[in-house]
Amino acid sequence: MLHRVEHVMGFPVSLRIDDEDLPESAADAVFAWLREVDARFSPFKEDSEVSRYDRGELSADGLSADLREILGLCEHYRVATGGAFDVRLPGRRLDPCAVVKGWSVQRAAELLTAAGATRFVLNAGGDVVAAGGPWRVGVRHPEHADKLCTVLSLDGGAVATSARYERGDHIIDGRTGRAATGLLSLTVVAPTLTEADSVATAAFAMGPDGVDWAASLDGCEVFAVDAERRVLRTPGFPAAGAGTAAA
Repeated sequence: MLHRVEHVMGFPVSLRIDDEDLPESAADAVFAWLREVDARFSPFKEDSEVSRYDRGELSADGLSADLREILGLCEHYRVATGGAFDVRLPGRRLDPCAVVKGWSVQRAAELLTAAGATRFVLNAGGDVVAAGGPWRVGVRHPEHADKLCTVLSLDGGAVATSARYERGDHIIDGRTGRAATGLLSLTVVAPTLTEADSVATAAFAMGPDGVDWAASLDGCEVFAVDAERRVLRTPGFPAAGAGTAAA
């Protein structure tokens, strides 16, 4: 078994691989890729491709295929949420982090699969992509850091949570320009972390309406706590069974 934790992109990333005899280079490739993503797409690095594009130093035609894919996903969710999810808020720099995180960690998981890994869990700041489960994944309580509000069983695929507890009211409703405060937390289970993370953030930006929107998407299951502390969940949300703790 291999276990490694590194701080990348502003949060801890932990990797556990249960396959025997998988070379250490598989884990090296994961963290090298995530460091590359941070250098290329962070809006907080002045020399990143995102920052250079935002300043007008790069044309749309001159962007990398990866950044074009990321911006395409951002636009998809902007349209799908009626503008609630928007990475181009007035007066702010272009910030595609809400899509980049899940997209890049999903790519990292695909690197592991290509290297022969069949049972692993990759946890990026609480958002998880896994294979070869079941894995038990705890979701932090939105108001009590030392408690969980639910535990789910993940055989494969991904789970992501958007909430106010880590960075306060940091998710902006692009329709109003104000912080989205209708929900305390929203968790999405989806086939990929690209989708789970993007949908969780986009739905949170929509407020209470985002729960039904996320639940309507194929392959997505949702668990949410609204501002009145009511718990909302889809019938197919995977309740925890026997397995190994992942987060």
